[in-house]
Amino acid sequence: MASVIHYTIETEAEKSGDFRRVLWTGKHTQLVIMTIPPGGEIGEEVHDDIDQILSFVGGTGKAIVSGSEKNVASGDLVVVPAGAKHNFVNTGPNPLILYTVYGPPEHADGAVHATKEEADRLEEEGKDEPPSSS
Repeated sequence: MASVIHYTIETEAEKSGDFRRVLWTGKHTQLVIMTIPPGGEIGEEVHDDIDQILSFVGGTGKAIVSGSEKNVASGDLVVVPAGAKHNFVNTGPNPLILYTVYGPPEHADGAVHATKEEADRLEEEGKDEPPSSS
C-alpha cells in the first residue's frame, strides 16, 4: 500500500530560495516550486504539449499569457494551456514565490536549479529532461 505524499505547499515554497526545485514527479504530472527574485522573470516560453497551473504564495508579479497581462499575488492561480506563449515577471520588492503543476512532467525528477541562469544552462545542455514516458 502506497504512503500518502504530503506537503505543506506554502511552507515548502516559502522556505526554498532556489529558482526551481522539483518536489515530486509522477507518470502524468510534476510538482515544482519556484522563487523569482525582485526584477526577475521566468522567461518567455511555450510548452507545446504541456499544460501548466501556477499558484502564487508570496510576492507580487505579472502573468503574461498569450499576449494578455494580469497582476498576480498570493492566493492567485493562473492556467497556461499547452501551446500558449507565457512569462511571469516579479514586479515587487520581495521574491515572487509559487508552485506549479506540469502535465506531463517538464523537468528532470529531483532537479534543483539555484538560479535562472543555471536552469537555462542545464536546459540548453540537455541536462534537465523529464523522465521518459515509455
